[in-house]
Amino acid sequence: MTQPATDVQSAYARAGVDIEAGDRAVELMKAHVARTRRPEVLGGLGGFAGFFDASAFKTYRQPVLATSTDGVGTKVAIAQAMDVHDTIGFDLLGMLVDDLVVSGAEPLFVTDYIACGKVVPERIAAIVKGIAAACEASGCALLGGETAEHPGLLSPDEYDIAGATTGVVERDEILGADRIEAGDVVLAMASSGLHSNGYSLVRHVLLEQAGWSLDRHVDELGTTLGESLLTPTKVYALDVLEMIRAARDEAQGIHAMSHITGGGFANNLARVVPDHLSVTIDRTTWTPPAVFQLVQQVGQVSQADIEATLNMGVGMVAILPQASVEVARRVLDARGVANWLVGEVQQGSAEQPRVSMVNQHA
Repeated sequence: MTQPATDVQSAYARAGVDIEAGDRAVELMKAHVARTRRPEVLGGLGGFAGFFDASAFKTYRQPVLATSTDGVGTKVAIAQAMDVHDTIGFDLLGMLVDDLVVSGAEPLFVTDYIACGKVVPERIAAIVKGIAAACEASGCALLGGETAEHPGLLSPDEYDIAGATTGVVERDEILGADRIEAGDVVLAMASSGLHSNGYSLVRHVLLEQAGWSLDRHVDELGTTLGESLLTPTKVYALDVLEMIRAARDEAQGIHAMSHITGGGFANNLARVVPDHLSVTIDRTTWTPPAVFQLVQQVGQVSQADIEATLNMGVGMVAILPQASVEVARRVLDARGVANWLVGEVQQGSAEQPRVSMVNQHA
């Protein structure tokens, strides 16, 4: 016999799922989502799918859609421990949209997924507030998402977030390894800190091995450990797109880019370097920020291990012809993105590493 709807809902609540809390969370997040709206977005929150008007693609000669999906990883444990939830959205967007822009694609929209042990409307709204703010900062719409309550699987204060993004680029303007030539140079862009990678190592070294607390003030960092570890990921999307446009219009363009995420500088850069070329990166062209030095010293982590895990102060890299350097740096400087030349591309072979980290001027 079919039960009345109220009985079904009560049974669901007894199992630990609060539908009313979910509804309140949606109401609280609506204003944040509305600020990300682009003209192409159709409808509002609450439907089974988000809609984006693709008729604007008619102005493209050959539009190609690009997509990326990712999460934040164990950095969410820091946000949960500190009860600060409105910055983790920048970490999510950084992992999503900046994977798109390295191909030259413009991010159009994002969808998110939040899994939690218990829906606390204010906490969910704070998470979405950060995601929406990061969408605004990268010029894309927060098109929709899902909040799932998983009692018994996650504790009441635990959550995890993930998302996906879609962008568009002209086919003949896609950046990548096929454009790179010997003689190109490598332009680095500063990270805001650890970004959203390597937190399993960082938490193991500083919190578990050293036994430091998140509220410990660390002189080298100039702040508490927790505040430093929770520093939001720098979102480069609009900066990079403007640099790409200017270099294409005024010089010889950008050949390739690499988003420095999990796996470190050399490993991520190697993903866009063809087998017949090699890149030499001079470590002495910059000093990694204090948090990287702290992890290495406290954890007695080798140079090879830390470089294979953390971004070491470089969040994004462009490979470009020498003729494009002036305009690229001018755009980045004007947009407040610290940048510097770190290396160059040479002829290589399959037998040698595609990326070598050296101390050329030590």
